[in-house]
Amino acid sequence: MHAQPDADAPLLVERHAHHVIATLNRPHRRNAIDQATIDALHTLCAELEEAPKTLILTGADGVFAAGADIAELRERRASDALRGINTNAFVRLSELPMPVIAAIDGYALGGGAELAYAADIRIATPTLAIGNPETGLGIIAAAGASWRLKEIVGDARAIELLLTGRTVRAEEALRIGLVSAIHDSGDLLSAAEGIAARIARNDPAATIATKRVFRAPRDHHPAADLEAQAVLFESPEKFRRMTDFLERRDR
Repeated sequence: MHAQPDADAPLLVERHAHHVIATLNRPHRRNAIDQATIDALHTLCAELEEAPKTLILTGADGVFAAGADIAELRERRASDALRGINTNAFVRLSELPMPVIAAIDGYALGGGAELAYAADIRIATPTLAIGNPETGLGIIAAAGASWRLKEIVGDARAIELLLTGRTVRAEEALRIGLVSAIHDSGDLLSAAEGIAARIARNDPAATIATKRVFRAPRDHHPAADLEAQAVLFESPEKFRRMTDFLERRDR
């Protein structure tokens, strides 16, 4: 494991054999996502595009991310909106080859919620408070919530949450499928690492293909499934794993 040396960096990165832990690290601003955080996310994405590993995203000091940095956001103008500063970073994150796990403790609001929506798997603590209050600030949730949230919880529930801007707590988030599990704060990271370890036991090529096909547009199916399967059917790893399975079964 190699920790990022700068403890004051907006994103602390720990690299393990099969996964990476990235911790949002602006506790004095409740980990609000600023330009430096976005830049660090792009740098990390470039690394994980080149050398794919499962990514665990979490936040420092009992908060995931309380939103975008409002001081920066207030000064942004139309040209900044069209640049898609947060949007493009979150799209890149969601399109990483290997899975992304959001381990959410406490607040995940606004841009913090949208960062969590970009993950493939979300787990949280009992103190979870997640939502999109953007309309109360005179803007919309434009970094993914308008299309990702309905894919996670369905159209009717998503539009109610986006229009009211209300905050969802842990019990409701679990019930509506916004998160898949609740863990005590002290167990959250180990639970995320447990998921990463379970993923690591599978064939990386099959994991990458599964994520890619799952995220393909509906009109690309079933061709996308069959094309991915055709590649895997020829892979040495498929033959090795199936042979091992058959030999264990026959013992």
